[in-house]
Amino acid sequence: MLALRFAAVVAIAVWIGGLLALGAIAAPAIFDAVAARGILDARIVSGAVFGEVLRRFHLVAYVCGGAILLTLVARAVLGPRPRRFALRCAIAGVMATAALYAGLIVQARVTALQQEIGVNVAPSSLPADDPRRVEFGRLHGRSAMLQFVPIAGGLLLLLWELGD
Repeated sequence: MLALRFAAVVAIAVWIGGLLALGAIAAPAIFDAVAARGILDARIVSGAVFGEVLRRFHLVAYVCGGAILLTLVARAVLGPRPRRFALRCAIAGVMATAALYAGLIVQARVTALQQEIGVNVAPSSLPADDPRRVEFGRLHGRSAMLQFVPIAGGLLLLLWELGD
């Protein structure tokens, strides 16, 4: 049981820590570093780099979500069942669903929109009332908000795991 709990805590920590590192460190660092080097179309390059980092991290998130759910179920089968088992599974399921939606649906829409705009055109360079820029902003906001679901759920699960 201890190994399963440890695996769950590691998965939660990797997922939450990765999201926080991406949002607070990686994204600003990429955009600042590329802009500071005077690279032509710095926002396009920065967006492409961070987009790929985020795409790869979504794969990590899927593995973490699966690991959390798997360890919960394994602990329930092997006994004793974790406290608040159904609630923990529901939270982990919502976290995984948010990650899947962000990575498969929202990211696909962002990619399609970028293709429509042109890969050499930053959405922020379009007129403020351009529907493509508005849609990009909406999708970017949705993607950012979806990242708070695993952070909040993960913190709650982590609290319960460490409190058991």
